[in-house]
Amino acid sequence: MSYEIIVLDIDGTLVNSKKEITDRTQKALTRLQATGKKVALASGRPVQGIMPYAHALRLDSFGGYVLAYNGGCVIDARSNEVIYSKNFPNKIIPDICKELKGTNVTVNTYENDRIILGNAINRYSDVEAKIIGLETKFVDDFASYVTFNINKLLLAGEPAEILRLEKHFSEKYKGVIGVFRSEEFFLELVPLGINKARSIEVLLNRLKLTEQQCIACGDAYNDITMIQYAGLGVAMGNAVDEVKEAANLVTDTNDRDGVAKVVEKYML
Repeated sequence: MSYEIIVLDIDGTLVNSKKEITDRTQKALTRLQATGKKVALASGRPVQGIMPYAHALRLDSFGGYVLAYNGGCVIDARSNEVIYSKNFPNKIIPDICKELKGTNVTVNTYENDRIILGNAINRYSDVEAKIIGLETKFVDDFASYVTFNINKLLLAGEPAEILRLEKHFSEKYKGVIGVFRSEEFFLELVPLGINKARSIEVLLNRLKLTEQQCIACGDAYNDITMIQYAGLGVAMGNAVDEVKEAANLVTDTNDRDGVAKVVEKYML
């Protein structure tokens, strides 16, 4: 059975350390799509932070897909149709903010083209904003401010504190939301059942493909579910050890065209 779709994480996977798609990777993915096979980008980023790369890869022309918010929202890049979306349970936001009070951890979410920050400011607070190019707005009462539908919350802080909160929130909100790290300093809080694997399953069902026809490439903790789910799960050479252990194979790093090498060997 041939591989018909490749799902790519962005940071640390599709792009190099300079946040650029290399020429070799660009050409490999363009050639791939020209054959009729599909490319999907799966990231913890909001939609606005993914679209520049989707356009660069011409997903809107070839008919690719965007899996944003760690799988909380799936979009057809050609039509902009929202194929799937699941909202975060806002009713628990006041309790989360209460738990964070007194810590130096930032809580954030997304409103249109800006990131809303609350609770505290630290050296990790604007990391995502700088990466994806969105403005930030700090609000004094985060829980009262966020009355609109959201797909996730992101906590940013020192790795030791994020690890502590991951364990605490996983127990406290078991059966209510999903809790996992995307980086050592980022903790993702998502609707229950949401992860990259789930969003790929939704997409494959729409395309009438099986997981055995799918390749998934990633480097971080939040990529583990899709790497385990895909027919061929690929860890980048720069991936954390847990991702490498979950993968079927380890490719080269994001600075050495790891994605292009997978496409050239297994899909072209």
